[in-house]
Amino acid sequence: MSGPECCSNPPVLNPNARVGHVEKLAGLNSYLSSSLNSNAIPLISDIYGYEAPNLRLQLLVVPDFSHGDPYNPKNASRSIPVWLKDHGTDKGFEVAKSIIEALKSKGMMAIGAITFFGEWGDKS
Repeated sequence: MSGPECCSNPPVLNPNARVGHVEKLAGLNSYLSSSLNSNAIPLISDIYGYEAPNLRLQLLVVPDFSHGDPYNPKNASRSIPVWLKDHGTDKGFEVAKSIIEALKSKGMMAIGAITFFGEWGDKS
């Protein structure tokens, strides 16, 4: 699991950041850059969700794997371990399969994924 460093400087969430747009992919709000072609790299966001502006600087597809419920460090009653119980890798895995199928239906031929958050990304 990642250390407390990931929470020491949380992003200011901004659903309007960057030049892409938000659309539904497999039932999830997903940020897509304006330059989609036949390749896609879905980014599994960290605990702060898909509205973190720096995520939108880098990649083509950022699905809302937190389902509108990103981690909030100001909510003392919901620590990261508690938040993770509702946002585990088992749920994320099933959603990821749906995202991949939705991207394929849009004509994407090469699809890969990355994450920056160890708790989700280190369990293959």
